[in-house]
Amino acid sequence: MAAFIQKLFKSRKSSPTQDLPRHQPPAHVGEESGEDPRAEQRERQRRVLAGEAPEQTLAQLAIEGITAEIRLEAARRLTSQGVLTDVMKHSKGRDKGVYQIVKHALQTLKEEAQRQEAIANTIRTLIASAEDQARSEDTTLYQARLDALLNQWHAVEAQASAEQSQRFLEAVHRCRQRLQDIEAEQQEALRHDEQRRQRQETLALLAETLDGLTAPGDTPQPSVSALDALLRTQENRWLEATRDTDVTRQEQKSYEARMLALRNYLAALRRLAQARESIEQLLAAEAAASDTVDRHEQARTLLQELAWPAPFPLPPQLTQLRKLTGKRPEPQPRDRADQAEQAQSAAALKTTLDQLQSALDAKQFRESKQLLKTAQHLFKALDESHGKRFQARLQLLTGQFRELSDWQGFVTEPKQIALCEQMEYLAEQPMEPEAKAERIKELQNEWRALGGSSDRTLWTRFKTASDRAFEPCKAYFEAKTDLKQANLDKRQAICQQLQTFLDNADWNSIDWKGVERIHQTARQEWKEAWPVDFRENRPLQKRFDALLRALEKPLDEERARNEAQKRAIVERARALIDHEPLQEAMNEAKSLQAEWKSIGITRHREDRKLWQAFRQACDQIFARRDARNQARQQATEAADRAAGERLRESAGITETAAAPTLAEALARLDSLDLSQLSAPVRERVVAEKQRLAKAQRQRQLADTVDHWRTLIAASANGGIAPEQIPDHWRERIDGQPAFSGRELVIRAEILAGVDSPESDQQQRMEIQVKRLAEGLGQGEKRDDPLAELELLVAQWCLNAHTTAEPGLADRLASALGKARG
Repeated sequence: MAAFIQKLFKSRKSSPTQDLPRHQPPAHVGEESGEDPRAEQRERQRRVLAGEAPEQTLAQLAIEGITAEIRLEAARRLTSQGVLTDVMKHSKGRDKGVYQIVKHALQTLKEEAQRQEAIANTIRTLIASAEDQARSEDTTLYQARLDALLNQWHAVEAQASAEQSQRFLEAVHRCRQRLQDIEAEQQEALRHDEQRRQRQETLALLAETLDGLTAPGDTPQPSVSALDALLRTQENRWLEATRDTDVTRQEQKSYEARMLALRNYLAALRRLAQARESIEQLLAAEAAASDTVDRHEQARTLLQELAWPAPFPLPPQLTQLRKLTGKRPEPQPRDRADQAEQAQSAAALKTTLDQLQSALDAKQFRESKQLLKTAQHLFKALDESHGKRFQARLQLLTGQFRELSDWQGFVTEPKQIALCEQMEYLAEQPMEPEAKAERIKELQNEWRALGGSSDRTLWTRFKTASDRAFEPCKAYFEAKTDLKQANLDKRQAICQQLQTFLDNADWNSIDWKGVERIHQTARQEWKEAWPVDFRENRPLQKRFDALLRALEKPLDEERARNEAQKRAIVERARALIDHEPLQEAMNEAKSLQAEWKSIGITRHREDRKLWQAFRQACDQIFARRDARNQARQQATEAADRAAGERLRESAGITETAAAPTLAEALARLDSLDLSQLSAPVRERVVAEKQRLAKAQRQRQLADTVDHWRTLIAASANGGIAPEQIPDHWRERIDGQPAFSGRELVIRAEILAGVDSPESDQQQRMEIQVKRLAEGLGQGEKRDDPLAELELLVAQWCLNAHTTAEPGLADRLASALGKARG
């Protein structure tokens, strides 16, 4: 222990003067110069602190300052990390106050650097995220993600450099342009959809109108003005619906065909209205039976001029005119069933002719050939009245097909020869079986797309080359068939294993994580057992799916139970957000976290939602602790500032200050709440209070001793007034041995450590031996020196030693003076 103490304080014993109090210079210095060099040095260091001293000068003062006040003030003004580090190394173990200040300053610098680094990382991350979003093709929640980036940027914008701000704003500008493009695309898509809907409604309305006008029966004719208004409205509607958008050829042709039919019908109605008077005159003349030949010729001429369109039923007036010309009226359907069947066949023929037209326009020979056969079959099933309107179009399309057939034969033969050559070349090439079989299939599809060939020799050549090319692939596909069978066997085994597990599982004491792994492994192994034959795999797939459902049912039930437990934990955690006391809430939150970990399997997505809710509740609980710690920290900082102000005020009070000054300074420090101070400041306050208390005691001691000396002087100069003697002195001397005046003085000199005259040395030694014996008899229970001195002074003043021999009173006063100093 002694060696440790010696080592600990070794650095303190660098010079003999350090053993003296800091405020007292060595005695010989004052005697030689008459000045206090430490006071001069202290004043010089204070002047340096009062100015704008450089960091190195402040560091030197913090280490070698003559007073604690100077060292602490210099340490507080240090800001450079390197200088603070050096000062902390030098002050460690030597000056605790300076060490704590520079350590706190370094910690503050470190925390500030970390905060700045975190902000810089956040700025870089936000810039990268904004630039990534500007380049991203993912438009999901684009506006929301951009708003989130902007909100985060506002918090760190002030710390960003001009270049970083420019990069972020440029990325945001590109994002906003992208948003505008996305909105424009959406608006454009909506416009196209609306135009498509308008076109469909227009075509449907035109078709409905045509169907109503062409339906057989006594349907009243529409007015010319109403039909004309309908056509104009739909024409304008179609123009708006086709502006700046893609219209299929089929849609345009359907529109033009229906509008043409309706326009022809409108024109026929107008001609009929203009010729109505002539028709009525002819019919009236027919009733009068005059000039029959001329009337027949006029009726025939009128019918030709009117040119009633074929699909629409003849009006009654035109039917009567046809009778005048000698023509038989169009046969009417005999019953509703035949009429409906004919109408259905006519509609099917119309659709087929439209498809045939499209196929011919696209030069699709095979499709055109098949559609032409279908159209000819439907046309034969129609009667004359229904089939007449399709006859011309069918003849036209048949001619177009003949032209396509001739052109197809001219064009396809070179292509078919090229396909034969490619197949023959392929037959000679070594290739992977899968790739070779795929290429063979592609060439065969191309051959079929050309519509085949009427040249038997060319077909035989292509077929022979195909067989030779496929020959090396047979062995591979046979092996692949074996692989498919092996995979089927694997899947069969998987099903059997799942069935065995389900049959023997004890769901009351099962390892649910193990069940989940079995479920995942079964799915993975089933997927890896590929390829398989589709038809043979179908029943196995059904069985596997059923087994998985049977396995998933208890898993889902267990997940639901665990999710319910976690939801309950979330609710309990939310209830703790405002719970008091806070420590109890935090302990309970930690217990809930441990309970959360012990809960079994859950669905990943649901577990993630619950975990986020649980974590949010826990964060709010611990945020209360952080808020309280922050408030406590702020209170500590405020208390430290107030204490620092009091310490600076008391630092200038020396030990020689007046008693009221010391008492006032000590009272100000006593008013501080030590519990709110930080540990370094608390230590400084306690040390300062101890210093002031010590100075106060010394001041009181000095005042007491001076009062005693005054009483002794008064006793030597004529006596002491009774009111000047303290009341308790008589109690103190009762029962105490009475000493002679000389013995009193010698005992006082012994207590004060003052040498006695040579003539009293023998008596002094006797008194010292007596005191030693008295001390051994009383053990360690002896009055302190000051109390013993007070007892001696009381006996001197109360026992009438005023008549003692001259010089004793002066010796007693001198001893008390030494004890005071």
